[in-house]
Order: sequence, then structure tokens, then C-alpha cells
Amino acid sequence: MKHLRTESKIENCYSVAQEQYASIGVDTTLALRTLKKVALSLHCWQGDDVSGFENSEGELTGGIATTGNYPGKARNIDELRRDLEIAYKLIPGQHRLNLHAMYLDSPKPVERNAIEPAHFTSWVDWAKNGKYGLDMNPSLFSHPLSASGFTLSSYDPAIRHFWVEHCIASRRIGAYFGKSLETPCVTNIWIPDGYKDTPFDRKTPRHLLKESLDTILAEPLDKRHNLDAVEGKLFGIGAESYTTGSHDFYLAYAVEKKILLCMDAGHFHPTESISDKISSTLTFLDEILLHVSRGVRWDSDHVVIQNDDLAAITQEIVRGDFLDRVHIGLDYFDASINRIAAWVVGSRSTLRALLMALLEPATILRQMEMSGDYTARLALLEELKGLPFGAIWDYYCLQNNVPVGVAYMDEIRAYEQAELWKRS
Repeated sequence: MKHLRTESKIENCYSVAQEQYASIGVDTTLALRTLKKVALSLHCWQGDDVSGFENSEGELTGGIATTGNYPGKARNIDELRRDLEIAYKLIPGQHRLNLHAMYLDSPKPVERNAIEPAHFTSWVDWAKNGKYGLDMNPSLFSHPLSASGFTLSSYDPAIRHFWVEHCIASRRIGAYFGKSLETPCVTNIWIPDGYKDTPFDRKTPRHLLKESLDTILAEPLDKRHNLDAVEGKLFGIGAESYTTGSHDFYLAYAVEKKILLCMDAGHFHPTESISDKISSTLTFLDEILLHVSRGVRWDSDHVVIQNDDLAAITQEIVRGDFLDRVHIGLDYFDASINRIAAWVVGSRSTLRALLMALLEPATILRQMEMSGDYTARLALLEELKGLPFGAIWDYYCLQNNVPVGVAYMDEIRAYEQAELWKRS
């Protein structure tokens, strides 16, 4: 691709844009400084289509499916880490990695209820070297003991016990991550439990889930090292009629236990947006976790793009002054396109949306609203859409020594030629 924007042109365009934003009371330097502090948690499962490294050839289950067969899927931990490092080089800022338990590093198979920090030491070493934070997720799917469609809410006490042990082990690994890297690890619990058809008894599975969660969270862990989160869902493949861990269930549980609620952008009705739920939940919770995804008619986990839904989410975070209380992770898996590009496009889109929100004249807009001047509020919000946001974003990329514009595709294509196309 041909790129004509030189460093001096980018700086000149930024200078002009900076003046235009200043004329409506926006400090672009402060906006960029604030954005620099945002650490997105990239999801490891985009790089290998949620296969993991358990030495298992099992099929994906639990409502999880990937589509496409683009060349270059990571086949082992070393390849996944190399791919991630390429992605991080092309995303402005310093970011994190979100791991699933099934991505352990072990020369021999380890049952999920027997995983230990020792199986993740190489991840900690890698994260220290790259200055990445780590987050953690127990993996309650794609396993013989999840084949019934129920895990923590199973009627079988042996199955429940197995998955309780797995989640306890995952929390301890999360605490190990946080202590080793000196940044809190968010350990997020999601389960696929539910019924394909309408159940007779909705109550009992939820009582069993609560008992399981109570046991999992019984061990106190230092919040400087580990932050617990629970993630609800409207429905899944094979659980279309009833989901044990619904949003309502987990919202009540998170408030009671004072833990994080995870809201995934694809886990609600297609007409719902999680943006309006952010200020509501943060009225009662100290912090929340967001999984930024893009659903197309359902929880399809498309690559995040800069659309109205993403804009509404990031605006709510910034306008509510919630940046320090919201943990932002990406959650999608697209095997139909270059997997590294999927990370980069989704991350850059999320950061661009956050920057747009940071470039709003918040004080002026809030004063207009409080005084009842809705006409001026509307006019100013519309005027913002024509300001040269792109020049601010390009300058931010330049500041962070990452490619400006779509130039990042040059590096991705070169890596694809040199590495990805050689993978069978």
C-alpha cells in the first residue's frame, strides 16, 4: 500500500486540528495523555480459534463456534506469542493479555481441576518481558464433563465439584499473575449452562450455581492481585430457551458479593446495548468488566469496528468518568480473516472510539444539559462530528511509534508471507 503522510504533514494537520478543538474548550494534549493510560486486554483465543494447548483434539462446545479457515492459525504457544507481539507493535499504548485456562504450558496433559501456577510460569515470564498485564478465565467448555450442557449448575454433584475445583484453581492462578506482575488480574467466570428447550424448573439450577460460586469465592484473595468477575448471557447455541447464569442473576450476585460484573456486548438481545447499563451498574458496584465484541443478529463475535454501538459504550465510560473503574477486554474470534489483523483492527477501533469520546467538550455539554438548553446541546454534538478527529488519532499513533492509517497492513502482510503461510 502507498502511504503519503510524512511525519511533518501529520504534525501540521494535528496543529490545525488542535486549534479547532481548543476553540470549543477541548484540550487534545490532555485527551491523548488520558488515552495513553488505557490498557485493553487482548484475548488470546483470537489467535488460534479457541483451540488452547491441552494436547486435546476435542471439538468446541458450549455455544462456541468459529467460522473460516484463513491460513496461519497459531498451533502452539510460541507461535501464538509471536503473533501477539506483532499485534502489540501495531497498537498504540501498552496493553494486556486475557488468557483462558486451556492455554496452559505443560509438556503433558493436565486435568483442568489440577492446573497450577506452575503451568503458567512461562506466560508470566513472557508478560514481564513485554510489560503486559495478564487476565484469567476458567475454561468451562469443550470438555467431556461439560458435554451435558451443565457445569457449575449441574444436577450431578461430581460434575459440579470438578468445575468448582477448576474455578478455584483458576482464581489462584489469577492471584499469581497479579502478584508476579504487580497489576491486578481480572479472573472472569463464564459458564455455558442452559436448556435448549423451555425448562420446567428454572429455580434449582440457579440455586446450585449460587452454591458453586459461594464455594469458589470462599477463599479470600488479595484484591491487589486478583479481581473476581462473573459474566452473564442471554442465550447460546444449545441453550436458547434458558441460561442459568443470566444477566439478572449475576447482577444480583455481583452486588451481594461486591465483585465485578462482566458485560459482553454480544450477550444481550440484539436491540439492547450495554452502554446504558454502565452507569446503572456502577452506581452499586466499584468496578465492572466489559467484553467488547460485535454481534450481528446474535452473539456472533465479529471483529470490533468503530460503529454506533462502540461509540455509545466508550462515550458512557468517558462521560461518566469511569475509565478507572472499567476493565476493557476484547472478545471475538474470526477465522475468516488474518487473525493478527483481527486483533489490530478491533483494538485500534476501540481506542479510536475512546479518543473520540475524550475529545468531547464535556464541561460545556454538561452545563448546557443542566441548564435545560437542549437545543445548544444538540447543535454542539452535531458540530463535533465534522471536526478533524482523524488528525488527532494519526498524531497519537505517531507519538506511540506505530503505523499511521492502514500502513499497519504492510507489516501484517510481510509477517504473513514470512511466517503464517508456512503453517500447515
